[in-house]
This record gives sequence, structure tokens and C-alpha cells, in this order.
Amino acid sequence: MKFLAVSLALVAACSNAASNVIQRLTNREEQHVRTLSLRLIVDLLHRPLWFGGLGAVMLSFILQASALRFGPLALVEPLVICELPLTFLGAALVLHAPLGWREWGAAAVMTAGLAALVTFLGPRGGIDQRVHPLVWAIGLAASIGAVAGFVLAGWRADGDTRAAFYGAATGIEFGLTAALMKGTVVQLSSGIVSLFYAWQTYAMIAAGVLGMFLVQNAMQSGKIVAAQPGITLLDPFVAIAWGIFAFNERTSDTGLHLALSTAGGLLMVGGAMLLSRSPILEHDGTRAGRNGAAGRAGATKSAGDEGPDTGDPERART
Repeated sequence: MKFLAVSLALVAACSNAASNVIQRLTNREEQHVRTLSLRLIVDLLHRPLWFGGLGAVMLSFILQASALRFGPLALVEPLVICELPLTFLGAALVLHAPLGWREWGAAAVMTAGLAALVTFLGPRGGIDQRVHPLVWAIGLAASIGAVAGFVLAGWRADGDTRAAFYGAATGIEFGLTAALMKGTVVQLSSGIVSLFYAWQTYAMIAAGVLGMFLVQNAMQSGKIVAAQPGITLLDPFVAIAWGIFAFNERTSDTGLHLALSTAGGLLMVGGAMLLSRSPILEHDGTRAGRNGAAGRAGATKSAGDEGPDTGDPERART
């Protein structure tokens, strides 16, 4: 069962990586849309390529739910973040951008850290994975409060700082979505019909839609260098916390194993941070990247000619 969970999680990561490349190609042309505006989604709906990214996300959603049917949150969610190095491979293929030593080295460090985290943490499902209503209430309040706090901070910030805050909110929201997904999958033990009566099913859908809305805004608010770390890293750690404290998932309890899994987590974070700062995700050094960068540079120059840069295109034009 664990092998099936790992396999499904890795395929979900591949699907997410494909979505990341497609979404970045479409969002880079939406730099002048007001933050948290539904106009961004409306504009993207007129781009056929965006639907390809949406389809990849939906496929990943199904694969992830299937993986959670056979494995614990603390195992599945860290594996899903393999999407980051896979995104670089996809970007290199689509944009003809050669991967340098930094990308390969960072991907190797992140992969090694992820392997160490999962191996030494040794997550496994608990005996009873039904969450007590009070635990749901506390966990939901904490998660939603954190998302709201980061969104509010992003609303008050500008440029890359805004993107970083929105990215953090997105990562927490995705981790919450995974927890609700696990709660929905647990209901299958009572039969498939029970899914339609479970509140977790509808909360999962709502959380997933909100997560998609947040990720679009995070990507258009500033550089992906600022947005991606929060999106990539907070998701698995929030999901691990939900798995341990809510779903009674068990991990290795020996001091050595915990120390080695912590070291693996730190390596994973370091590799992810290095990957997120690669110019490939900004399409630099490619024909598409030079065109996109030139367009952004022209827009920045025009904004600078008109007055001081406020970081918000709407305010800059006012």
C-alpha cells in the first residue's frame, strides 16, 4: 500500500509541475491586474493554455486524493513537493533553457533532504484516523487565521513582499486542503455515498478553489522567486502537522531518527530556496524570457517616468 501511495504522489507531483510551467507562461502576461481581483481569473479564462494548467491541477488533485487513500499525510505531502525540481525540468524543455550547476545541485540537495525526511521520519497511519470535531475546529481556526493574516499582510505590502506573503498563504491553504482531502478519503470506509453527506468534501472543494485563486495572485504580484518558497515549503509542513496532531499518524520516536529527519527537512528547505531563486523560473536567458523581461522592463520604465513606483500598478496609474 505504501508503494502505491508513493507512486501516486510522485505522479501527482509530475502533474503539478506541468501545471506550474503552464501557469507561469499565462500569468507573466497579467502583471497589471489589481491584486486579489476576480478580473485576473476572468482574463485567464480567455487564454486556452490556462485550461491546460487547470486540467493538470485537477488530475493532480485526483492522484493526490488516491495517494492519501493508501498512505498517511506525512508521507504523501512531502513527496508532492518534488514538483519543484520537476518544474525546472519542464521549464528547461518548454523554454529551451539549459539547467546550470546551481539548478542540478539544488535539485540534488532538495531530493536528498526529502528522502532523508521521509525515511527517518517514518510516517505511518494511526489506528484511528477519524478526527475529533474539537480538533477540526481548532485546526481549521488556526489554519484559516494564518491564511487570513498572510493575505492581509500581502494586501498592505507591495511587489515581491506581497508575492511572498501571498505565497505563504497559498502554501498553508494547500496544506489545509490536503488535510480536508484526507478527512474526505477517511469517509470512504463508510461507503462512497457518505462522501456526499460529509462536510469535509465541500470544505475541501472550497479550500482548493481558494488555493487556486491565491496561487494566481501570488504569481502575478511579484517575482516567482519571492512567491515560490512559501507555496512549496509550507504545504508539506502544514500537512505533516495535521497528520500527526489530527489524524494520529505515527512517526519514528527515537532521538537519532528525529535528528536525521530534521536535518533532512533543513536540506530540503535549503535546496528549495536555491531552486526558487533560479532565473529559469523567470524565463531569463531564453528567447521567451528576453521578450517577457523586455515587456516588463518597458512597463517598469513607463511607470518610473510617470512617478514614483508604489508597487501597485493601479495606484501607480492613479
